[in-house]
Amino acid sequence: MKVVTLLSGGIDSPVAAHLMMERGADLLTLHMDNRPYGGLEHQLTKVREMAGRLERLHGRSIRQFAAPHGASHAAFLGSCKKNLHCVLCRRMMLRVAGALALREGAQAIVTGESLGQVASQTLQNIAAEYPAAPVPILRPLIGLDKQEIVEIAKRIGTYEISIQPGSCCTAVPERPATRALLADLEAEEARLDIGALVQRTLDGLSEL
Repeated sequence: MKVVTLLSGGIDSPVAAHLMMERGADLLTLHMDNRPYGGLEHQLTKVREMAGRLERLHGRSIRQFAAPHGASHAAFLGSCKKNLHCVLCRRMMLRVAGALALREGAQAIVTGESLGQVASQTLQNIAAEYPAAPVPILRPLIGLDKQEIVEIAKRIGTYEISIQPGSCCTAVPERPATRALLADLEAEEARLDIGALVQRTLDGLSEL
């Protein structure tokens, strides 16, 4: 089983990656680079270190990729409802991860979402996000609380990497939608050339 794991540099996503590797999955990681809306070169160093830690822990190599996400943020900020930004962003990440999965022969996308942990990770938002993905989405942390995730991160040695200084996404709205409707998201996306945004992101894809 080969999967593409979205690796942000935070606490959750490397734990999700670890749990999938425990199940025997071969990993490709994808980091969405938010610059200029947050994200620093140090963030790429963090995700490299995380993947390296997982490689040593599991004795298997991980191919690592990064993709520019700033143009998508700019398009959403310029043309779409602000409160839907996080869900639109997640849908774009799933499209890009799905395209990478199809290109590399992976069968699924893995994310580090935990139900209700942040405002945007509600069941309704998650339900509105998944139709954007061309392959199944696996969420190994979905029923864990933050403390459980932190405990696993500490045990596997990724926690100290995750809490190194980074940068937060500056495009996050003050009041993100918690009950996004698919029809509303599709209406906002219709204002943009989503296919061109996906292709632009894939054109900037690099292997770390």
